[in-house]
Amino acid sequence: MDECGDAALKTGGRPGRAVPPPPAEDEAGRLRYAWRAVSVTSLGMLLTGLNSSTLNVALPEVVRHFEAGPFAASWVLLAYMLVSSVGLVVFGRVADLFGRRGTYLLGFVVFSVASLAAGFSPTIEVLLALRVAQACGSAMILSNSSAILTDAFPAARLGQGMAVYMAVISVGQLVGPSFGGFLADAAGWRWVFWFNVPVGLIAIVWGFITLRPVAAGARERLDVPGILLLFVWLGGLLLALSQGGALGWSDPWVIAGAAAFLLALPAFVLVERRGRAPLLDLRLFADRSFTLANVAAVLNSLGQFSVVLLMALFLQTARGFSPVEAGLAILPVPAASMLSSLVAGLLVTRLHPRTVAVVGSMLSAAGMGVLLAALDPAVPYGVAATALALVGMGAGLFITANTTAIMMDAPQNRLGVVNGIRLMLVNVSGVLGTAMSLVVVASAMAPADRHLVYAAGSESLSAAAAAGLLEGYHRAVAVLLVLGLFAAAASVLSRRRARR
Repeated sequence: MDECGDAALKTGGRPGRAVPPPPAEDEAGRLRYAWRAVSVTSLGMLLTGLNSSTLNVALPEVVRHFEAGPFAASWVLLAYMLVSSVGLVVFGRVADLFGRRGTYLLGFVVFSVASLAAGFSPTIEVLLALRVAQACGSAMILSNSSAILTDAFPAARLGQGMAVYMAVISVGQLVGPSFGGFLADAAGWRWVFWFNVPVGLIAIVWGFITLRPVAAGARERLDVPGILLLFVWLGGLLLALSQGGALGWSDPWVIAGAAAFLLALPAFVLVERRGRAPLLDLRLFADRSFTLANVAAVLNSLGQFSVVLLMALFLQTARGFSPVEAGLAILPVPAASMLSSLVAGLLVTRLHPRTVAVVGSMLSAAGMGVLLAALDPAVPYGVAATALALVGMGAGLFITANTTAIMMDAPQNRLGVVNGIRLMLVNVSGVLGTAMSLVVVASAMAPADRHLVYAAGSESLSAAAAAGLLEGYHRAVAVLLVLGLFAAAASVLSRRRARR
């Protein structure tokens, strides 16, 4: 391990504050509890990981059932991402102030109830509302998982706990696409939501039995203006990006979204800088290694989120795959991510986590380059599978190592909000990546054909629409390749800054 890694571990992962080692007799008991905490958070990661990928593959089935247009179809995914992105920081802050255990378990209750109700949705509007409720529950779970593990593990073993935690996310993503395609084909789209309920009930019971209460922080007022402004500027940005390509950049909805973003973002920064108990403590970003690590996380997540969605839609719309076939075809991403997450857990005990993150970021960028060449009907699927595996392998190494580095350096009384910031930025990248990718794909098609991005079956495409769709996918992956190269550069700079 390099000098920076040794220094972090000797100070309990938080440089500049020496932490006395726990008594030897307490270490074994602490580790036993830590691994039980992993089992609880793993259920949460399995639940949210499955949910994030099952609907991607089943989306054409949902669109056909409700006869939804492109606007509603895209917001089935984007509304969930938007609300969960805002909720990650909000509920991370709530957990720091009022307790992580209660917030975490409440998340399972909200998510399970919303999932049950979503399966009974009579209209697309009701489904969208219940997706918002699901997003709130998901945010409560995700914003607390890493913080619970960081509290539970000694700093020297945190990387191993994170490796299992990240591997379980990959398992959810691995099983999700094929499982979602199977449910949509065999039982109908409603079971894409209903299968969450039994997993959620098990997690509630096991978490109640297992998790210890963690002392809450000082009672401070929740930053309501910051919450509202965050929702306005992020929602405006998302609305403008997601609908600009479909409705035109001069459309009133697009202009309203852009205006909301441009007005609310500076107001948000001003409120957070002056607030006594801000939702988003901007002083954290004074640490350049923290800032660069989060920039790299955003750019890497853009690629991983977008590649899975793009390939799931591409294989169904351009090559005529069924939902089950498309789900199986994108398995190399989560499969490689799961295996490399476990490898990363071993590597961070010998190398500094930021070094491992650099390697992972470069692998993902290489995978994007190969995928760009594979988006051609004449290219065998094996080339695309190799590219997807490289993207997944790089993502597994990067996410595990980068998360470990960020959480090791976080102040103890800010674990929830630091994890919330990290996840919010990653989720925002997923929101923007999804919106951006769909806009880029649609930009190559005639306005009358853009709804076909969501349609399943190549037999429904005219020659002109098929050519435009293929060009759109090439454009989208080329953009992701450029962003992947920037992510690798940010990882390198973060490592150098941390060493200094």
